Amino acid sequence: MYRKSFYQYLMTERNPENTDEVAQFANNAFYDQSFPKHSQSYEELSQYLELNGEYLPTMTIFDQAWQMYLEKMS
Repeated sequence: MYRKSFYQYLMTERNPENTDEVAQFANNAFYDQSFPKHSQSYEELSQYLELNGEYLPTMTIFDQAWQMYLEKMS
């Protein structure tokens, strides 16, 4: 079975009108040219965001989005 990358899932949460933290994360990740777009690895994405995710006010938002991703993919 094909599983979307986290980035592909995150783009479904994009909404420039929405002030929801996950939507804002998705909006910002869209403009991040270096985002690991094909990754399905929590560790890889978490490490990337800790080093490069200035636009992410707290990693809790990533964790929330990751949980949503896992639920959607299961």
